[in-house]
Amino acid sequence: MTNAAPFSPLQALARIRPDVRAMHAYAVQPSAGMLKMDAMENPFRLPAHLQAALGQRLGAVALNRYPGDRLLDLKAALAKYAGMPEGYGIVLGNGSDELITLLALACAQPGTGQRATMLAPMPGFVMYPLSAQLQGLDFVAVPLTPDFELDEPAMLAAIAQHNPAITYIAYPNNPTATLWDEGAVQRIIDAAGAQGGIVVMDEAYQPFASRTWIDRMRAEPARNAHVLLMRTLSKFGLAGVRLGYLIGPAAFVSEIDKVRPPYNVSVLNCEAALFALEHADVFAAQAAEIRAERTKVIAALRQMPGIEKCWDSEANMILVRVADSAKAYEGMKNRKVLVKNVSTMHPMLANCLRLTVGAAEDNAQMLAALQASL
Repeated sequence: MTNAAPFSPLQALARIRPDVRAMHAYAVQPSAGMLKMDAMENPFRLPAHLQAALGQRLGAVALNRYPGDRLLDLKAALAKYAGMPEGYGIVLGNGSDELITLLALACAQPGTGQRATMLAPMPGFVMYPLSAQLQGLDFVAVPLTPDFELDEPAMLAAIAQHNPAITYIAYPNNPTATLWDEGAVQRIIDAAGAQGGIVVMDEAYQPFASRTWIDRMRAEPARNAHVLLMRTLSKFGLAGVRLGYLIGPAAFVSEIDKVRPPYNVSVLNCEAALFALEHADVFAAQAAEIRAERTKVIAALRQMPGIEKCWDSEANMILVRVADSAKAYEGMKNRKVLVKNVSTMHPMLANCLRLTVGAAEDNAQMLAALQASL
């Protein structure tokens, strides 16, 4: 009997892609005992009577069965809530992160010798370049202007040069909270469409924005026939439920649905989302309160010594620049307040912090910690 060679875990690890081994896993900051103002979460829990009603609903769900026709009810409820145009369809995802992965997977060109390209303005959502890398697409980052507006000439030139399969427009953008000029966005959409590209309007922060692109999709359907609208219920108020949805012409949606894993949305997530949509007025009131608080927080920040710049916001976050973001971040953390130091995400974000807008009491604590840490 031949003795087998000693097992080496390093040999097995070598089977993992080198670029994956060079990556860092997505890290969530430990938050026990902290005021969590780093993840743009809705600060409000359901009222007690709705908690009890939801508990009853979830308790009656058939956990022994795979998700089924109830998902059709959820799609119908989302279509009604969003005002989906006639002839469009919906793909559901485990958060919008999964939808970004599915889009990249559907548009990749493995084995053809010609890689597909994804394009997006940057700084922007980190999942765009990450999904491109993992699914084998080239990623083209087009810098924003110094004040975080779209650089329309640069975007149009990049689209002409790189012919992207997917162009992402975050509307509003993360982490800058910018809602870009509607005319510039439409011209970029037109340019991408002229080359046969898909444009994804990422409206993760739609509950806090003054505009939504679905209005343009309804008003000018032919001009936006290559546009997909992506949203998540995380900022609606269900971050823990992990449900995203993608709206687009039925022909597009059916192709993307082919790469979706079966049963990717659980029966519990589905039922919780349906329950929330039945009580959309409660969440709309919460969003209105957050928008009102945002106005107050921005005014306070612009009066605060040590804040070098505070940008306008159309989301539930505010971007500020300080003299030393690492010092301010650590000072706030020592005062039991977590925010996001985004200065390492992109050179244009040097010494920037991203602050979540929450309830009045939370905002006051955050502002006090920030002022004491500058």
